[in-house]
Amino acid sequence: MSVQPLPLSSATATTPTTRTAMPAGRVVLLIALLIGLQPLSSDLYLPALPALTTGFGASMTQAQLTLTALVLALGVSQLFWGPVSDRFGRRPVLLVGMVAYALASVACAMAPSMDLLIFWRAVQGTAMGAGVVCGRAVVRDLYEPTEGARVMSKAMSGLAVIACTSPPLGGLLSDLFGWRAALTALAVFGLVTLALLLWGFEETIPQKNPQALAPGKLLANWLMVLRHPTFRAFSALTTVSYAGLFTILAASSFVYIQALGWSKTGYGLAMLANSLAYMAGTFLCRRLITRFGVPRSVALAGGVSLIAGTLMGTLALAGVQSGWALLLPQCLFMIGHGVHQPCGQSGAVGPFPQAAGAASAVNGFVTMLMAFAVGSWLGGHMDGSVLPLALGVWFWSAVTALVAWTLVRRHGQSGKR
Repeated sequence: MSVQPLPLSSATATTPTTRTAMPAGRVVLLIALLIGLQPLSSDLYLPALPALTTGFGASMTQAQLTLTALVLALGVSQLFWGPVSDRFGRRPVLLVGMVAYALASVACAMAPSMDLLIFWRAVQGTAMGAGVVCGRAVVRDLYEPTEGARVMSKAMSGLAVIACTSPPLGGLLSDLFGWRAALTALAVFGLVTLALLLWGFEETIPQKNPQALAPGKLLANWLMVLRHPTFRAFSALTTVSYAGLFTILAASSFVYIQALGWSKTGYGLAMLANSLAYMAGTFLCRRLITRFGVPRSVALAGGVSLIAGTLMGTLALAGVQSGWALLLPQCLFMIGHGVHQPCGQSGAVGPFPQAAGAASAVNGFVTMLMAFAVGSWLGGHMDGSVLPLALGVWFWSAVTALVAWTLVRRHGQSGKR
């Protein structure tokens, strides 16, 4: 059965499309916690990454595998979790996923070797996929696309709070108790989120799809999603914008701490500034959408992204070896990212009210596959200078602007296949 797309210019819905007793504030809080698993799991231990590498006597490439294994497992697992949640509902998938996430986090903290840490990080990413894919799908379950972008931007403001506190907390825990304490904190967060889901989350899926896991139907849904121009436009936006962010995540701790001599706490504060800029971007997103609509808002943010990347790249090529020459353009990049991600994630699932889990899964898979590729490239090109970080962000900011000005402009409000 073909799912008819809903144009992003459709009338705004300020109330959920399903009957749910959950207050709007609770919905936003739970979505923020679920999608916040991703930055928490990557950002909290970033200040400890150089110490972790030294402690295990591992190479920089092995250390970055603890991050790239996480995102690859996250991406692949969403292809499973999305259809499962369409078949059985969001609530059971979320509960199973959060239990597994907490257990994997404990195993990460206790890992006796780098190889086992990489393995358990992959398990952690697999479990995390349940929360991330369902968090995005819940928005489509309850809201029409344009309103969904506003709700997602609110949830991402909450995500930004999580991202703000993660690097400083990780740096503090690492300085006081060692890197294992930072990974233990992930288990605590997982258990708290699990408790809140048990207490306050009600099923949101309008109608479970008994055929969602049938191989033929599953393949048909994936092809339907991939063929839709609106999905391709917004999925491309989230993917390339996240590639720029992942360049920062994978390279910045080594650049700031080892190349520039910043302390772990100082680096944590630098990442805090990035997260605050991202939060500002999510607030800006809601204002821009109200005034200009989604495609034009994304286009404006694309200009911000390009300016940020160009500034960072040109300063690095000019030989400026200063943390501030990286940090200020990074914050500008994060403002643009705070517009691209809510619009992109909501827009990618918007045309598929009956297959939101599958659409969310494909979007997440493509994004994380790109992140894995970026991390793998950086692992072989880090040379002790600021150039891989700066030029990487410049490249992805230019691609982000190109996608915003072409694909999203052309298909962002299209209901046509």
